[in-house]
Amino acid sequence: MRVLFTSIEGNHFQQMVPLAWALRTAGHEVRAACNESLVDTVTQTGLTAVPIQSPTLWERLDGFQKEAISLFNEIGTSKQDPSKATWEDHLSYENMVVPALYQPLNNDAQIDQLVAAARSWQPDLVVWESFSIAGAVVAAATGAAHARLVSGPELALQMVTRGHFVRHRDRQPEQLREDPTAEWLDWTLERLGSDRRFDETMLTGQWVVDTRPASLRQELDLPTVPMRYVPYNGRCVVPGWLGEPVERRRVCITLGTSITSEESERFRLGETLAALFRSLAGLDVEIIAALDPAQRAALPDLPDNIRTTDFVPLNELAPSCSVIVHHAGYQTKATADLHGVPQVVIVGYEWVSEDMGEEYEKSGTTLAVSARDLTAEVLREKILRLLDEPSYTERAGALRDEIRAMPTPNEVVPVLEELTREHRRRG
Repeated sequence: MRVLFTSIEGNHFQQMVPLAWALRTAGHEVRAACNESLVDTVTQTGLTAVPIQSPTLWERLDGFQKEAISLFNEIGTSKQDPSKATWEDHLSYENMVVPALYQPLNNDAQIDQLVAAARSWQPDLVVWESFSIAGAVVAAATGAAHARLVSGPELALQMVTRGHFVRHRDRQPEQLREDPTAEWLDWTLERLGSDRRFDETMLTGQWVVDTRPASLRQELDLPTVPMRYVPYNGRCVVPGWLGEPVERRRVCITLGTSITSEESERFRLGETLAALFRSLAGLDVEIIAALDPAQRAALPDLPDNIRTTDFVPLNELAPSCSVIVHHAGYQTKATADLHGVPQVVIVGYEWVSEDMGEEYEKSGTTLAVSARDLTAEVLREKILRLLDEPSYTERAGALRDEIRAMPTPNEVVPVLEELTREHRRRG
């Protein structure tokens, strides 16, 4: 069969590579649609790229999204009692998330190019990551089956929020049942000349390929295909020092690229890290600080027990770590979980809500700290707690075992083949 993958940017694409290659080595034709700036990222994996002319991810987002983020942090939570958020609350959120997030990331020009490419190639299956709703539009417009590859718990929280919205909407008089998401996608499908109209699978996928272990999933009552997370970070080189014996407990600190320079300044992240490193100088631990050049340049001279590195493949580093401190990026967290490492996650910026941190803490493997409450003292206390309380390491080990018992991408391929055949039979 022919399988088209769609994603909005490089990090989101990277998590799709293991499944794409599993399908490829099973004999299927695979293509990955991407922004033209990501063609090299795709082709370096050995996969075939379908370039789409569109602004980059951050060029598509503007200040308006910050208003939606603020509202998301108020009602976009799995723990909130739906009765405490009114219909007006949920409608306000939908009215903001569509123009602030969904439409910019899946703009008309991008969708038009994707649909044109798909109508020419005729994929049997479209696999899209949660932000790439354009993939669901492509499937609807061409009649292909489609599956959503979950890109992280924050999107599951948005699905919970959507569920609350739908329940509130359906209780309204018919003439007041506004649905901005449905209106946008109905208009898009009509514009494309498709007879299909919006249904909830355009947000959830006909099936969810979920890389999270069952103990970390919210119950959303969706057809789910579990698949073990397999790390892929592009071209990687293992530094020589990583092969040396680890003589002390190792703590990795990495901030990725999710926290912008503006947010870093607002939350005084550089000052916090500098103070943290000073506070850890006297401890019998080794600190590996994976920082980009700009982050490193903002720091003063560092104590002897701290090693800075521009980049090191986390999949190779994690097994030697006792704790990992990071920005709550999904790939970082999933890699740490895969290797059974307790974590401190920084939350409360962009779409990484404080409620997501609370969800993470329920696993018993993770401690969260809000960016607005971030201090060296708070970080140090949480690191020491993970190092000194065995329950976190024990639970992380149990989670690792649960993950490694999940089906591999190769084992998932026959399931997707059968589901796609069923879709064809139903017409």
